[in-house]
Amino acid sequence: MSRYRPPTPPGSKYITPEGAKRLKDELDRLWHGERPRVTAAVAEAAAQGDRSENAEYTYGKKRLHEIDRRVRFLRKRLEGMTIVDPLRQEGRDPGRVFFGAWVRLESAGGTGAPRWYRLVGPDEFDMAEDYISMDSPLGRSLLGRRLDDDVSVALPAGPATFTVAAISYGLKPPERS
Repeated sequence: MSRYRPPTPPGSKYITPEGAKRLKDELDRLWHGERPRVTAAVAEAAAQGDRSENAEYTYGKKRLHEIDRRVRFLRKRLEGMTIVDPLRQEGRDPGRVFFGAWVRLESAGGTGAPRWYRLVGPDEFDMAEDYISMDSPLGRSLLGRRLDDDVSVALPAGPATFTVAAISYGLKPPERS
């Protein structure tokens, strides 16, 4: 048995304007803020002499590699992204779930309180607890659904069924609606 694992397929290339701004801000912070600071620290550590026993130099170089790897990833990812503004989609049925929608789900069994979730791209789903990726099983099953549709999803604890109780585009709706 080999250790080879096929590379994971890249996620969808869609992102909300807010998500794109976050990624661009992170790229700017790394490239114009953190990288020059770490580079100066590495240069200062290198000037102290023997680099083989200089921990500040070694860890500074490692941090530079981490920053450069993240910068390359962000640039490549942002280059191929399609920014989708859910508020500016003419001709789209507001009664259906599409990318960027806030969806209120109720458990079909009546267990648990209804919750709002936003359907976003894979690069922004972990940035807020109420965001779910459109590539996740729940996200894929929600796309195109209408109000009062039932959605079945295979969860680690077993299959679950949810009902689409409300759909909203724009800012996060209040919990009580």
